Formats: sequence, structure tokens, C-alpha cells
Amino acid sequence: MESNDIQLIEKEQVHTLHFPSDDILVKDAEKKERQAAIDRAISLGNLEHHKVRIYFSDDQGKKRVDTTIWAVTDTAIVLKQNTVLPIHRIHKLEI
Repeated sequence: MESNDIQLIEKEQVHTLHFPSDDILVKDAEKKERQAAIDRAISLGNLEHHKVRIYFSDDQGKKRVDTTIWAVTDTAIVLKQNTVLPIHRIHKLEI
């Protein structure tokens, strides 16, 4: 994923985006790695309010948001102000 292809957005913009229903990761190993990174990020977010870089795609292309993850459901991560980002659209997290 080339960084010049990625649009940096503010967390307040996430709720305005449209997310397709397909998973952007195909391999099971990649999906497990993504889930492990989410689990680490939620621990750091709850304990230390540590921000992470979240790389994801909506229907318009690749995006990045730098924020704290406040909660995780089976299908999404929850950011501040109950902003929801579907897990199946996340490429990777950098902690």
C-alpha cells in the first residue's frame, strides 16, 4: 500500500463515508493478523489512550485515520463519539 495513494482524514469524517460489504482482506492469515492488531490497539486505547493509525478503504479509495479505538464489536471498531468503522474494510493498523 503506497502512502501517496492514501487520503488522511479526521475521525469526525468517518461517519460520512460509505463502506462496501466485501472484506478487503482475502487470506485468513491476514484477517487473523488484523484482529490481533485490533485487540492490541483496544488494550492500549483503554489503558493509555494510545492513538493508532488505521488504514482502510471506503467506496472511494484508501484512507487513513489516526485515532484511539474505544471499543470493538464482532463487526466494527468504535472510535470517539460512537463513530463506527467496519472491521472488514480495515487493511492494517500501526500501533
